[in-house]
Amino acid sequence: MKSMPLRLLPLAILLSGPVLAAGPSPFPTLDGKPPLVVAHRGASGYLPDHTLEGYAKAIALGADYIEPDLVSTKDGVLIARHEPNLKDTTDVARHPEFAARKRTLKVDGVEEEGWFASDFTLAEIKTLRAVQPRADRSKAFDGQFLIPTFDEVLALREAKSKELGREIGVYPETKHPTWHQQQGLALEKPLVALLAKHRLNRKNAPVFIQSFEAANLKTLRKLTPNKLVYLLDANDVRPDGSIDTIRPYDHVVAGDARTYADMLTPAGLKEIRRFADGIGPWKPYLISWQAMTDKAGKAADVNGDKVVDQRDMTLLEPNGVIRDAHKLGLLVHPYTFRNEAKHLAANFMDQPAEEYRLFFAAGVDGVFTDYTDTALATRRLMQQGQ
Repeated sequence: MKSMPLRLLPLAILLSGPVLAAGPSPFPTLDGKPPLVVAHRGASGYLPDHTLEGYAKAIALGADYIEPDLVSTKDGVLIARHEPNLKDTTDVARHPEFAARKRTLKVDGVEEEGWFASDFTLAEIKTLRAVQPRADRSKAFDGQFLIPTFDEVLALREAKSKELGREIGVYPETKHPTWHQQQGLALEKPLVALLAKHRLNRKNAPVFIQSFEAANLKTLRKLTPNKLVYLLDANDVRPDGSIDTIRPYDHVVAGDARTYADMLTPAGLKEIRRFADGIGPWKPYLISWQAMTDKAGKAADVNGDKVVDQRDMTLLEPNGVIRDAHKLGLLVHPYTFRNEAKHLAANFMDQPAEEYRLFFAAGVDGVFTDYTDTALATRRLMQQGQ
C-alpha cells in the first residue's frame, strides 16, 4: 500500500474552487432560491420504492418533489417501477401463476433474467406487491403495498397539495425509452396525456421530466412545454478519481460514439441546452473521489473493516461543471444522496448532512435523495446560517 497518510480535506478547502458564487446566500443556485429536495423513488430510505405510501411519507417529511420512475405494462399503462424487470422490486417470484413468464430479455443491449412489466397487463400487475430491493434496508414492509400507476401518483400529488396547502411537484423519469419503443410501448405520448389529464401539461407546472436519453427528451420537447432534465450515468469511479463513463443507449443505437462524460464538456452542455432545461448527473461527475491504492493499483481498505466502499475514499475538489451549466442557464440536480455510512466519503465522517452542505454550497439547484428529512434539515440549518 502507498505510504501516504489518509488526508481528509476540510470542506472549506473543497469549496474554494471556481464553482462557488460570491454573496451572502448559502445557496449559489441558478435562480438564487434554495435547492429543491426531490424524494428519490419516494421515501425509499424507509419504505419500498415507488409506492403510494412511500410517496405520501416523503410528502409528509416535506419533499418539494416526488420522483416516480415509469415503465409500461403490456396494455400500455404507465406504472411506477425502477426498471421493466420486476424481480427485485416486487413479489412476482412468489406467484406460481406467473412462473412461466420468467424469461431472459435484452434491456439496452444487456441480457437480464426475470419478469418484465411489458409481459403483464395492469390487472396482473395489481396482484403483485412491492418489496424492498436493497439488502441493507428494512424488509418489514415487504408485500404490503400495491404497485401504483402514474395516474394514481398524479392523483396523490394533487390531493396532498390541496390537503397541505402547498404545491408538491412531480419528477417522472422515462425508463429505457428506446427499449420501450422497441417493444411497441413508447412512453412519451402516454406520459404527456396523463400530465394533460391532471392539468400539468404547461410550462409553469411543478413538473420536471427526466431521461438518460437525449432522443427521448427531444421527442418530449415537441409534445410538452414541461421542464426537461438530461440524466448522466456512469459505471464507477476509478481509484484515481476519473470516471468510468458509458454511452447513452440512444447514442449506441444511433452510432454516436459520445459518452455521458462528453456531454458534460462545455460543448456537450451547449448541445443539452437545446433540448433540456437542466442536467441530472451522478454526483462524482461534479465532485469525485479517489482511493488509497495497494501495490496492484486497486482501492485499499483504509479503515480496516474488510470492505472497500466510500468510507475508504477521499474527495477531490469540485470541478467546473456546475459553473459551466449555470452559465448556459441549465439547472443542476445530482443523484443520489443516501444516509448509510458506506455511501459517504471519509471526509464526511459518517455525517450525511456534511455531504448535503458540500453540494448545496457548491451551487446545485436540487438533489435526489432517499432521505428527504435529512436533506431538508440540512437546508433549513444553512438557511438559518448554521
